Amino acid sequence: MSKLIGRVLATEKNPTTMDEFNFWTNSDLKLHAFDIVKVVHIEGSYTFGVIENISHITDAQSFLTNFISSDFGDVDIDEPTLRVGMNYAKAKVSFNSKNLYTPVHNNAKVYLATADEITTALGLKVIQNPLVCGSLKMYEGTSEEVTLPVFLNSKFLLGPEGAHLNISGISGLASKTSYAMFLMKAIQDQYLKADTDDSVAFVIFNVKGKDLMAIDRPNDFSTDNPGEKERVLAEYKALGLSTEPFKNVKYYIPYTSNTSAKQSTYLSIDDVKSYTEYGQLKKFKYSYEDDKESLEMLFADIDDPQQTMEAIISKIIDDNDQDFGGGRVNTWTEFREKVDELSQRSQPAGRSSQQRVSNEISVLSWRKFKRIINKATKNDDMFANRPDPSKHECRLADELKKIRENEVYVIDIAKLPEDKQAFVFGDAVRTIYNLKLGEYDAESGVEPPSRIIIFIDELNKYASKEIPKSSPILREILDITERGRSLGVVLFAAEQFRSAIHPRVTGNCATHAYGRTNSIETSTADYRSLPSTYQNMLTRLEQGDYLVQNPIFRSLLKIRFPKPIYKQFK
Repeated sequence: MSKLIGRVLATEKNPTTMDEFNFWTNSDLKLHAFDIVKVVHIEGSYTFGVIENISHITDAQSFLTNFISSDFGDVDIDEPTLRVGMNYAKAKVSFNSKNLYTPVHNNAKVYLATADEITTALGLKVIQNPLVCGSLKMYEGTSEEVTLPVFLNSKFLLGPEGAHLNISGISGLASKTSYAMFLMKAIQDQYLKADTDDSVAFVIFNVKGKDLMAIDRPNDFSTDNPGEKERVLAEYKALGLSTEPFKNVKYYIPYTSNTSAKQSTYLSIDDVKSYTEYGQLKKFKYSYEDDKESLEMLFADIDDPQQTMEAIISKIIDDNDQDFGGGRVNTWTEFREKVDELSQRSQPAGRSSQQRVSNEISVLSWRKFKRIINKATKNDDMFANRPDPSKHECRLADELKKIRENEVYVIDIAKLPEDKQAFVFGDAVRTIYNLKLGEYDAESGVEPPSRIIIFIDELNKYASKEIPKSSPILREILDITERGRSLGVVLFAAEQFRSAIHPRVTGNCATHAYGRTNSIETSTADYRSLPSTYQNMLTRLEQGDYLVQNPIFRSLLKIRFPKPIYKQFK
């Protein structure tokens, strides 16, 4: 039986509308933003509302009235005049049981909703292709507390109805990576047991330490909290998920020779050795012959208004260009030598080094190109000769072409400098996009799944508003967010500040998750659509809490998700 908690308020200055209403309630009743209430309405129908704000008022005319009532400011005295007080809540209409969206009437009864009514009110009653995305709590801290799993329609997350996920929140407290991994774990669980022609695979970029370098190993929950492991496993079971970490995982780290003094990964040498022996880890490298076309990825953050860098790369890719060896340059060393030669070429008399001679590129442009190329490729084992498969070496693009359903590829770029992180990320994203376009269908062993999810943290490095418009990586990301849905390429991306991301990227994401952030961020235009109460809530969300927006939800939902079930590095 629903609990009666108050009555609707409709005054001359604050009428009820089709979209919202106010109601009074006992001042000691525990209610929270996002709680659902049920109002008796016409023709035996019920209108459901989501609480947006709660206020407390008394019959005092002003602050001065209360001050005077306390013997002109005696803080120790009990107020001799009894003040009549109440709470009133503002609620946003989410649903009517008979689709009657006329305003609710003054003094209509307001009840707490049952678990079944909550799912109806939020549009969670009958979800096609259900995928769990967390749980929600209503009436928290009361005897009527309700905990429910939250499902969304996977076709609105993975396509074809809608696609892409954007997660925002400040570093650490917002747990952006953990939430993305939770969703991908739920997706893999669903597809491992699903009897369907649809299939999915995952490409995950590890960008911090070794956070995601053991996602197939179980979490040992070695904390001071007794019983934590049992609690977390119970949460996974309650959400219908397995209590095992990711399956079918392969790891890829940048190549370094055995003689190199520095490691290319935060994994220990013993871990690298054991992963390799287990057949789970390969070292990727780039050869000049196979990967020169990806050189433009090194210039993703370089402003190139005259497109001179682009012109140089076009000359390099063209094997018939006599200025650049006419196809006779085959190694990184030969490449650097040729660039060095062109950056020292003397100019005809009467021409400055900045001027072009016919269709030639200026010496200064070659010198700028040389600086960037030398910084990236010189003395770096990753840019070397072709990989030797017998030594567990690989070309990353060739591995990505062979990705199969339910496989998880973790590409470790955490220890690379930013320009090389961009190079690896850009090359991988382009390969996946071309794979789904069918460019490699003629090659043997190419059988891509119907959907490939790409997860990248720190999206601001590649798709911020400050990135040059000519950036090839930004171009690839825009292609994926705008056209990837139909191809089956899905982007899960996270960043600290949503307001810094290119609007065409966030605008094309069907699902948005807002984690804890600061008041400066919530004051930007990206949060204008959220009610002010919700904006304020974002500044004090707990770890593991997210506000989630999805086309099938009738309202923004505050959801929780359990701690990671895979190994955590301290």
